[in-house]
Amino acid sequence: MDLLKTIWPTAFMVKTKDVASLVIQLVILIVVCAVIGILIGVLAGIPVVNILVGIVGSLLELYGFVGIVLCIANFLGVFHK
Repeated sequence: MDLLKTIWPTAFMVKTKDVASLVIQLVILIVVCAVIGILIGVLAGIPVVNILVGIVGSLLELYGFVGIVLCIANFLGVFHK
């Protein structure tokens, strides 16, 4: 659990049954992923960097997806005793 809190700290800022904190964290994750995705899209035009940028883009999408799942799980109280 400590590893998850280290890698995705914002996902654990969501309070149980607090819709506002859930929406704020989801918007932050989506906006950050979108901005970096646009930057990756621009860099993908460079032929030599294309493969590396594709790998980084896939890892970013995975990070965002797991962050969203953790936000929702924390909202539902899965991690609270």
